[in-house]
Amino acid sequence: MSITLLPQCGDLPLSAPSPVAMPLGLPHAATRVHAVERPDGVETGVWECSPGRWRRQIMQAEFCHFIQGRCRFIPDDGEAIDIRAGDALFFPANSAGVWEVTETVRKSYVLWPD
Repeated sequence: MSITLLPQCGDLPLSAPSPVAMPLGLPHAATRVHAVERPDGVETGVWECSPGRWRRQIMQAEFCHFIQGRCRFIPDDGEAIDIRAGDALFFPANSAGVWEVTETVRKSYVLWPD
């Protein structure tokens, strides 16, 4: 397995903004990403999102580290989790819920294949 480096994640250039897939109310959030898909099915990258509210779309297991911003994740089967820059999270596969971003967030992440 090869090593994947994402240098200076806080400054890494990202793609043009695009809307989230399942927005809830206004404003509609926009995301930007820099992703590296590996031959072993693992994806790693940096993701940024403007304020807004939407349903989580990623169903793979995910580890992420928040570099900037503030948000909340409300799992369908649990208590709300307040997240801020410096926090790290692990989402088991099929973690469903709602994202509420209050201050533009940027995170580095790793997704594992199903």
